[in-house]
Amino acid sequence: MRSLGRPVGGSTCRSILKVGASAEVEFVVAGEHTIGFADQQMPAVLSTPQLIGFLEQAALTAVQEVLDPDERTVGVQVDIQHLAATPMGARVTCRARVIHVQGRQATFQVEARDEHERIARGVHRRVVIRVDRFADQVRRKVLDDYRSD
Repeated sequence: MRSLGRPVGGSTCRSILKVGASAEVEFVVAGEHTIGFADQQMPAVLSTPQLIGFLEQAALTAVQEVLDPDERTVGVQVDIQHLAATPMGARVTCRARVIHVQGRQATFQVEARDEHERIARGVHRRVVIRVDRFADQVRRKVLDDYRSD
């Protein structure tokens, strides 16, 4: 695991992340969102990885408007409890709210609800990166892999 002492993708963050910023993402559970092991006995329900992806999207949306055009956020930590099953066809609302900011890093309280109950809760952390520096780091890894073959 990489230390956050040296930023991923660059050391500067011009954006101002604010505690309290929030966003919601809604979706309807479709076949592509369900577990891969559903069968006649096991119902097709929302998979945990898909749920986490939507929670991350809510967090990203919460801070998107304060980012400069050359900045993005990347997820660096996910701690989610998936509390209840949600069947295909159900509407899910994922919410994220910034609860802590330290430099380029924002911590979010996240939760998801279907029409009946809370289905997930937890904490998610994202870091602001500069796209050009991040892309350079990725290119160097690709080149290193190519050279070692």
